[in-house]
Amino acid sequence: MAGRYAAALFELAKGQRQLGEIERDLAAFQRMFDESGDLRRLVRSPVISADDQMKALTALMDKSGITGLAANFFKLLSRNRRLFAAADIMKNFRALLARERGEVSADVASAHPLSPEQMQLLSDTLQTTVGKRVQINTRVDPNLLGGLVVKMGSKMIDSSLRTKLNNLKVAMKGIG
Repeated sequence: MAGRYAAALFELAKGQRQLGEIERDLAAFQRMFDESGDLRRLVRSPVISADDQMKALTALMDKSGITGLAANFFKLLSRNRRLFAAADIMKNFRALLARERGEVSADVASAHPLSPEQMQLLSDTLQTTVGKRVQINTRVDPNLLGGLVVKMGSKMIDSSLRTKLNNLKVAMKGIG
């Protein structure tokens, strides 16, 4: 379902030459979603009525400057009781946009937020590895303790401290 909604939004935005604007608005919504537990509850909770969801969503979008096609799209999701799928829809949209631009998408989890310098180094390294421009989607996972987990397509590179410690633990059990 998320793929169908993302494809519909992508085709509509492409037809109206608004891909850049939609990308910015979705990124703004994604940031708010990542930073606000209240927004995540609003989006995911089936007990909040569609009316209340719509009112809260409209106020949030007005405050954040999300307008036009993106605002109408989120309102449609709310009206159709599909707002819970917004995160997957945005992820699918970014994948379609990356394919359109000839980019590869990488999901990166880190224990702490990456600095702009670290992001640039990571981007350059991944770009050299795959030979294409890489769109990086980051998230913070404190459970990693340190390091990174990078997923690109079917490949995963896990250099997290958590995994290294677990591997050490397994190796130590084998010695004793």
